[in-house]
Amino acid sequence: MQTRSRLWSLFVAALVAPCALASRTDAAEINSADVKSIAVYPAKVTLVGADDAAQLIVTGTLASGQTVDLTAEAQYLIADGKSATVTAGRLVPKADGTTDIAITFGGRAVRVPLSVKSVGESLPLNFTNQVVPVFTKLGCNSGGCHGKLAGQNGFRLSLLGFEPDLDYATLVKEARGRRLFPASPDASLFLTKATGRAPHGGGKKMEPDSDEYKLVRRWIAAGMPWGEEKDPKVTRISVYPEHRVLSRHGKQQFAVYAHYTNGAVEDITRRAQYESNDTEIATVDERAQVRTLGMSGEAAIMARYQGMVAVFRATVPLGVKTPAWEFAEKTVVDKFTAKKWRELGLVPSDLCGDEQFVRRVFIDITGTFPTAKQVTDFVADKDPAKRDKLVDALVETPEYAYYFANKWADILRVKRRQEQNRAQGTFAFHEWIREQVAADTPYSEFVRAIVASTGDERKSPPTVWYKEIDKAEQFVDDVSQVFLGQRLSCANCHHHPYEKWSQDDYWSLAAFYARVGRKEARLPSADPNRQDNRVQTVYIRTIGNVTNKRTQKPAEAKPLDGDPMTIPVDEDPRQKLVDWMVSPKNPFFAKTVANRYWAHFFGRGIVDPLDDMRITNPPSNPELLDALTQSVIDSKYSLKALIKTICKSRTYQLSSAPNEFNKHDKQAYARYYPRRLQAEVLLDALCQVTDSPSRYNGLPADKNAPNRAIMLPDESFQSYFLDVNGRPQRISACECERVSEANLAAVLHMLNSDEVQGKISRGGGRADRLAKADDKRPDEEKVTELFLSAFSRKPTADDLATAIEHIKKLEAKSGAAGKKTAYENILWALVNTKEFWFNQ
Repeated sequence: MQTRSRLWSLFVAALVAPCALASRTDAAEINSADVKSIAVYPAKVTLVGADDAAQLIVTGTLASGQTVDLTAEAQYLIADGKSATVTAGRLVPKADGTTDIAITFGGRAVRVPLSVKSVGESLPLNFTNQVVPVFTKLGCNSGGCHGKLAGQNGFRLSLLGFEPDLDYATLVKEARGRRLFPASPDASLFLTKATGRAPHGGGKKMEPDSDEYKLVRRWIAAGMPWGEEKDPKVTRISVYPEHRVLSRHGKQQFAVYAHYTNGAVEDITRRAQYESNDTEIATVDERAQVRTLGMSGEAAIMARYQGMVAVFRATVPLGVKTPAWEFAEKTVVDKFTAKKWRELGLVPSDLCGDEQFVRRVFIDITGTFPTAKQVTDFVADKDPAKRDKLVDALVETPEYAYYFANKWADILRVKRRQEQNRAQGTFAFHEWIREQVAADTPYSEFVRAIVASTGDERKSPPTVWYKEIDKAEQFVDDVSQVFLGQRLSCANCHHHPYEKWSQDDYWSLAAFYARVGRKEARLPSADPNRQDNRVQTVYIRTIGNVTNKRTQKPAEAKPLDGDPMTIPVDEDPRQKLVDWMVSPKNPFFAKTVANRYWAHFFGRGIVDPLDDMRITNPPSNPELLDALTQSVIDSKYSLKALIKTICKSRTYQLSSAPNEFNKHDKQAYARYYPRRLQAEVLLDALCQVTDSPSRYNGLPADKNAPNRAIMLPDESFQSYFLDVNGRPQRISACECERVSEANLAAVLHMLNSDEVQGKISRGGGRADRLAKADDKRPDEEKVTELFLSAFSRKPTADDLATAIEHIKKLEAKSGAAGKKTAYENILWALVNTKEFWFNQ
């Protein structure tokens, strides 16, 4: 033992001696003197067989307490010089033996025990565990290659290896086994194509000396074994480290491990597949090395192996010196946004002014512009609590109920399909949604009334939802996406490529729909030929099942991550599902609506996309989302309370003007992100500012909000303006169907269409009234009114001077007609600015 220790000291001393120089990284020069200690993971390594390998992770701790990845910079020495080779921390076995690895950097050294076994043995192979991951790693079974349904050039693999038995049959038995040649493995068509020795449409996929080639070759030479039934199976995968704070233009090596049913853990770093969820912040290569770029923020790196996924999270601070700042907490939101800004080195923008706030909150809560009087009254109010009071008042307005009813109608697919006989139902369902929003019906009850609705649309309007949800697959897709934030449609046909959900999970959820029945009744009518006197009745049958597409057997009812449920024949299975959904312990339900409403007010979900809440798409601020979720539960699922929590926060009231430290922020909410107005809000704003309302045939009259686009109950009201500005046709449950990006057609329509020009120049409209001789107010006051109406602010001195000069010029030239034209021109100019089109 003493001899071994002495030898260890001698060779470590020799290794450390030349390391006085600084070790360079791509991020910056790391002075070796700054590294106070180094640590290595794992603390010991065992390699079994020639195919095995292990990735070491070397972490240095600086005097500041910051950690840095030294995996590529450290020096490595195998004590016996023959058991293994090591490159950038990756250990590959060479010969059986027990030894140590010396890892050194800047005079610091760590010893890691190494054991290598069975290198010369031909160990058993398992096709699913070892060969299929090679196809996934190289992209052979991707949707763009052989993994698509029709295959590629006569050769098909299962998508991402989710059906290994299909892959085995295809490779080994299809076409008389011509792809594999055990007598001469290197001559196998599969390997000659993959290495580019034979023509291959997918190009060269591997090198002859690569780990992948050696493994597949050994499998072929062994007679293409499937494996034994008793062979262990992968239960999960994990990564190390799970999270690191990295500098911009920095790097981090991580390792991935497969955990098996027999308790074994295997390093699969070079066999897993990787993908970054934000390539502007961080990228990843096939070796699991993450490189950060110039953006600060949070990035998640997905690792995928055999249908299992895990995530490495990188937090990338701005990394510059920032001025001191304080941030008073008004709601629970502010505690966690401020914490994240400090982690990322961001400085929040200042609070927005009263004029900006009143316009913002009116639009976000009511979908309506404040009037000039409402703006001036709010600005003049000296009450320090006026912002909170305004939020309280707005959620009680009819406009709030209409605006959010429109939002829910989009994703609940309140859709007439241009069929007149469906109008009665869509109108009733929309009105029911509006009433629930206005009354602040607990969200849990709102969802139960929809998902578990029965009866006919006259007495139970939510049953109209089941006119669009007429298949078990649609039930799963919409319930999971709208109410659980899970996009499960992929799992209909195969294991979800970015999540843990399998086909069994999908069809177990579909089983709750199995006993839904429908029948159509004709109402008594003087005219039996009328098409609008038919109603659909939804009821629950005593029997019924849904077939699991994978097993071709009846699926058992089981919620996500839950236990199978036995449901008596006299009970509605959907009620059991909703019981599980609305439980405070449910990890999806409250979190999904909290994230959906956050995205409404900030333009981006804490999880984005807002209804894609998977493990490989983690929240940008987990603590914030958890706090909002808990506030929803604590308020007994009050959506008005959720809105107040968000809108009364200091975070929501930040200016949209960036500062030097948050100008590139796109996910931490250190400033308010300006957003283009949605179609209905933009059209209503145009009508309000020009005082020229639109007309919608068949829309019920409402004295509180006559002829408003936000009132439209379904998609069948014809409006080119709404369509060209991104109104959804409600063909899916995804909010992404609504398009908010500007497009040339929308811009041209606002610039020169007859519809817009007609509103601006309408007799009796705003421009006409302001130009009338009986309006004795000074033009300066009238122009100020226009700016307050369009922008919720007064004109600048230059704005005012330019407008007055234009009015006087045209009035002098053409009299009253010229003055009217001048006001029309000013209106036209205002509604065609970014300031009008965007909520700031």
